[in-house]
Amino acid sequence: MRTSRRFFLSGASLLAAAMVAGRASAQDVIGDILKSSARGNWDDQFDARASEGGKVASTLPIFSPQTVAFTEQAVAQYQNIVGQGGWVQVPATKKLELGVDDPDVVPLRKRLMVAGDLSQSAGISTAFDSYVDSAVKRFQLRHGLPADGSMGKYTYAAMNVSAQVRLGQLQTNLQRLKEKAGTLGNRYVLVDIPAAQIEAVENDRVVLRHTAIVGKIDRQTPIVNSKINEIIVNPYWNAPVSIVRKDIIPLMRKDPNYLKNSHIRLFAPDGSEVDPMNVDWSTDDAAKYRFRQDPGSENAMASVKINFPSPDGVYMHDTPQQSLFGKMMRFDSSGCVRVQNVRDLVTWILRDTPGWDRQHFEAAIKTGQNTPIQVTNPVPVHFLYLSAWSTGPGVVQFRDDVYALDGASELQITSSL
Repeated sequence: MRTSRRFFLSGASLLAAAMVAGRASAQDVIGDILKSSARGNWDDQFDARASEGGKVASTLPIFSPQTVAFTEQAVAQYQNIVGQGGWVQVPATKKLELGVDDPDVVPLRKRLMVAGDLSQSAGISTAFDSYVDSAVKRFQLRHGLPADGSMGKYTYAAMNVSAQVRLGQLQTNLQRLKEKAGTLGNRYVLVDIPAAQIEAVENDRVVLRHTAIVGKIDRQTPIVNSKINEIIVNPYWNAPVSIVRKDIIPLMRKDPNYLKNSHIRLFAPDGSEVDPMNVDWSTDDAAKYRFRQDPGSENAMASVKINFPSPDGVYMHDTPQQSLFGKMMRFDSSGCVRVQNVRDLVTWILRDTPGWDRQHFEAAIKTGQNTPIQVTNPVPVHFLYLSAWSTGPGVVQFRDDVYALDGASELQITSSL
């Protein structure tokens, strides 16, 4: 049997001897090893036997009739959990991770068992072993957290939300699901705002999934139901008035060369270009001008912009700040949605637009020229708010209620830590 990370020689020797002795005695020895508080970390397939439910990853669209049915099952499951007294609180006083032996692992095991991330057969002990490691990772995946297996502040916060509050979150989001599931079309793009995630859906299957950056708490991404009708390669960026007031004017007061260094030009209402040195930056008068950033590597939208009619003027786009996609809490924009690996999504959107395959699209980016493309078959796009759902038996997904729309302060983990 292949092992990973850490293998205890005594356990290995016993296992090898048992394999020779026969199947029955092998099972006995494996049982002894599993009962040991200092056992090693076995491979993921071996660990998976001590976890409940299916895989967390799924190609099932979030807003599908099947998701509604699975979420109804999850509501029933959590009603039962609440009826049984919920789950224990896990003391959030120390960093627990693989290899640790600590009394606090006991309530952690119990908590993971109640939600189905750890099988009852894994037993109760003080050892943070490979079973607990796999279970914590599964819990983290279900809550949109980095699956590192380590008990940090965000994992503790998500884990210690009460079962009653989680039940209420599921019930609230089930209603949102019922309103929209099955109505979004055969081919569409979904942005789930709390999950900061994008799905490209076709024929009731997720064909592409992208990490997103969505709006800050004070600059929220709105609900949108529209159609993607234009792709702009090497876009100009016109700064919204809100960003001009909150960001650009204060930056110009600190550094008069900020616009020049950022390749942002200033235009008067009549279309004439204005010298930034002739503007009084001590007031907000500059907000009456148009701030346009030229295409290029420093452009706020980088290589491409995805356009669609929207009363709020929002859109989707690339970004030069790729490192933001690696953040745990990706609520960092001014309302628009930044898309990781956006070129894959654009290629999918332009599939039915003649002359715009991936090769032509990439070549257009390299020219540096601003190039608008009309989408032949506009693709429906939906920005929706869903923070709890299920895509399979025992696979219940929860996300941070970042905009406080679910009605419980405990769910606003981002703003509370």
